[in-house]
Amino acid sequence: MNISVSELIVRYLERLGIDHIFGMPGAHVLPIYDRLHDSRVKSVLVKHEQGAAFMAGGLARVSHRPAACIATAGPGATNLITGIANAYAERLPVLAITGETSTYIFGRGGLQESSGEGGAIDQGALFASITRYHKLVERTDYLGQVLNQATQALLGREPGPVLLSIPYNVQKETVDDSVLEQIHFPGKAAIRFTTPTAEFTELLRAARAPVIVAGHGCIQAGARDVVAAFSERFNIPVTTSLKAKGVVAEGTPLSLGCLGVTSNGEAYRYLVDHADLLIFLGAGFNERTSYLWDAKLLAGKKIAQVDRDAAQIGRVFQPDVSICGDILAVMEDVADVLEADGMPPKSRGLLDGHQAAISRPPDHGAAQAQQPFRLMQAFFRGLAERFPHNALVFDDNIVFAQSYFDVSDRNHYFPNSGISSLGHAIPAAIGARCFAKDSPTFAILGDGGFQMCCMEMMTAVNYGIPLNVVVINNGTLSLIRKNQFQLYGERYIDCDFTNPDFGLLAQSFGVNHYRIETEAELDALFAHADLTGTLNLIEILLDKHAFPHYLSAR
Repeated sequence: MNISVSELIVRYLERLGIDHIFGMPGAHVLPIYDRLHDSRVKSVLVKHEQGAAFMAGGLARVSHRPAACIATAGPGATNLITGIANAYAERLPVLAITGETSTYIFGRGGLQESSGEGGAIDQGALFASITRYHKLVERTDYLGQVLNQATQALLGREPGPVLLSIPYNVQKETVDDSVLEQIHFPGKAAIRFTTPTAEFTELLRAARAPVIVAGHGCIQAGARDVVAAFSERFNIPVTTSLKAKGVVAEGTPLSLGCLGVTSNGEAYRYLVDHADLLIFLGAGFNERTSYLWDAKLLAGKKIAQVDRDAAQIGRVFQPDVSICGDILAVMEDVADVLEADGMPPKSRGLLDGHQAAISRPPDHGAAQAQQPFRLMQAFFRGLAERFPHNALVFDDNIVFAQSYFDVSDRNHYFPNSGISSLGHAIPAAIGARCFAKDSPTFAILGDGGFQMCCMEMMTAVNYGIPLNVVVINNGTLSLIRKNQFQLYGERYIDCDFTNPDFGLLAQSFGVNHYRIETEAELDALFAHADLTGTLNLIEILLDKHAFPHYLSAR
């Protein structure tokens, strides 16, 4: 049966399991929007196309399946770029669909033309380095192959964003609906071990003080429970990268917390002072996690690395044993071998001594240094206590959460660590909540980032999406001010600004507003506010002259 290309694209979305598409209509994509009218794929109108890409990314992060956004030609497509670049950095399966002028006017100066012809901008070139696959679809005779290539990029072992740009006239052409049968939807392929695990188990037997460094790969592999059980069975402490907070419940005896330059440093000290074996499980050991690749973290230690991505093996350090394979399967296999051999749990002596030392009351100087951030400490403590399960936390600030937020093994923490763009948390959280409809959801960001994306709160209002937007109000771009204080002799420029009245802004949006200046007000917030079923703007006031004194520029 013949159907229009626009209907074929909508049916393709349905086959991918996509139930929401985020975007903004324009003349060059109206044929597709017309077919969405009768589809089970729900279109969500955003306030800016960048928000659409971030929303799709947020949904993909939570659901672990493809998500979609749509924009018109020209500025609609270029507005997607930052969000698609973030999806590329995070390896998120985001399908971006854009329109284009009709092929018969390519090169003639059509409105919003981006074909690359006749001096027009080349949209394909703009997206080439931030997509796994991109295609300007100029004909219908190869449409089946194009959709098949797109599917492999979205659902393959190393997924990433895909761009399909479809000219207006092509959307209105007809094709046989059997084109959909040419698309192969890959199943989850088993990943074989490329190295036997015997050497790995020998390192574990010989180690006196092993430490697991768990990365986001553990979450991607669904290995949280296996890693936690392995840690508990053999008394092996766990530290995580920022993106892996919660692989093992933080605040429990075997959790060392987060490893990274903006953390409290407790995991760093244990690794440097005590560890003799580091077991990297899906952790990239990037600039943040490695303290700018501090040699003391690895000095004098054996290293084992398990990762599903062969490109990560030995990329930053040379492991003594490396296994390219599925982390879940590898750790189950290693646990079975050690259990069969009767390997006893490791001694807790060093770990207990370390934890006793850090639990002592801080000296006067350290206590004074933390005083300006007591509200943030109290906020994250209250968040962990009020929502020990099923919360979704999208965090653009990340500095405070890294040290103060004990993420449980049943909560989900999503730091903005892709390309670290301001304006990410609110739209990403909206996209996530479209999938996880019963999960309390928080978007945490500074007031500078808030002013880049605050209008997307109206998207949440328009569709009745419950959300808690937490704004850190200090009237400055904190990271920039901190660097200008530490590195540029307090020569402040373009970091301070005036905020709107957040109470009046919330009133104009029709959402609840909470202004937090004291711990008592925080206690009241967590005790009485509806943080699950309504839309709230929560403003936490901080002194702009107070900031952590870590170095973030080299």
